[in-house]
Amino acid sequence: MPSSISLWAGKRAFFRIRNSGIHPDDVKVVAGAAGGPKWLVLSHLDRALFSSWLAFRKSPLFVIGSSIGAWRLATVSRNNPAAAIDRFQEAYLEQRFGFTPSMHEINRVIEKALDKLLASGGPSEILSHPWYRLNVMAVRCRQAAGSDKKSFLLPALGMAALANAVSRNNLKLFFERTLFYDPRDIPPFYGMAGFPLHRVALSDRNIKPALMATGSVPLLMPGVKNIPGAPPGTYRDGGIIDYHMNIDFMNQQDGIVLYPHYARQVVPGWLDKKITWRRPNFSCLDPVLMITPSMDFLKRLPYGKISDRSDFTRFAGQDKKRLAYWHAVIDAGRRMADEFMEAVDTGRIKDMVRPISALYDPSQG
Repeated sequence: MPSSISLWAGKRAFFRIRNSGIHPDDVKVVAGAAGGPKWLVLSHLDRALFSSWLAFRKSPLFVIGSSIGAWRLATVSRNNPAAAIDRFQEAYLEQRFGFTPSMHEINRVIEKALDKLLASGGPSEILSHPWYRLNVMAVRCRQAAGSDKKSFLLPALGMAALANAVSRNNLKLFFERTLFYDPRDIPPFYGMAGFPLHRVALSDRNIKPALMATGSVPLLMPGVKNIPGAPPGTYRDGGIIDYHMNIDFMNQQDGIVLYPHYARQVVPGWLDKKITWRRPNFSCLDPVLMITPSMDFLKRLPYGKISDRSDFTRFAGQDKKRLAYWHAVIDAGRRMADEFMEAVDTGRIKDMVRPISALYDPSQG
């Protein structure tokens, strides 16, 4: 049967893996992208990685994500990752919305799922984990982008989209990066450049609002205001700037950045999704190993795609049908987990890995 995974690596990671494979202690950072229900295809891979392959390390492992990527990584930073993933997945699948849900209805449903993620002492457990160090990306809004009134927010987002089409650097006129980090160890990406950056230490008081903020999709949910320990203001989805986490993860330090990803592209920001000419910063990808569904895997899925937010519209009023499809995607993801574990255990990963730049220049493949 054709492989269910594709493995893509930046320059440094590619040569390292080709020469000596990969071992759990090689991994210094794990990244998680935004993307809503797309994460479900990675559910079994997360179980395999965090409950087995990475479970016996001793040195800190920095996990960083935006939006649902941050929620995934908060989940696996619990003391029993497999059980935590089960609880969070169940809570995520329980989402139900009316035909035209209000911002506050969506917010209420999402907050209920987050409460289940953090139940039974979650904040203290995450922030005292022996080796996982959670990092959450959000944005602090500037001027009208901080309003929840559509008459202000919609024009602000429109102007941000136009400015971003000219230059991604223009996003700093509307949004500022915010890194919520575990203060026990300074992460290698602490000095990430490119946008104004606020650094805020995570605590029991702000971990929930930080996670709520990073998942607050503009126009769908209200922003989160005045997070404890952070500069005053309105905070929203970290994917606005860091949709697929194209940051300087390692700052020239040694190590692999493991990136379980649902897509074969790295789209820098949320507003870049339809900008076909925009490319990621490949120097940031040098230490990255990206695990993605293969094209053959996708073709075998119902509808030929993974779950995504459009399914709420596609299956409006048909929650049972949507959930049957989402469960099929989750179940298929088990093949991805099994193949990755087999590849690292046997060393076959050396022959499977390909340069990540080949995704943008097939002649390199």
